[in-house]
Amino acid sequence: MAMRNLVSTYGMRVFTDEGDYFGEIEEALVSGSKIASWKISASSNSVLQKLVKNAKGVIVPHQLVKSIADIMIISNAALPKGNQ
Repeated sequence: MAMRNLVSTYGMRVFTDEGDYFGEIEEALVSGSKIASWKISASSNSVLQKLVKNAKGVIVPHQLVKSIADIMIISNAALPKGNQ
């Protein structure tokens, strides 16, 4: 896997592994020298905005990230529960 500058991921579109548009990367949260989680903003027309309503976004643990290239793909398990 190629190395990527974290700043280049900011604003990147995020999709679930089922193809739903989830939002955009706002920030990477680092613990020590490793990425711990990602702050994803709830963009308009995203499945995340429909689920969290008034919240601005969610924190997604890095373990739920499946791929990062031109877009980020996360596990569908990252979808907030209880608001559905």
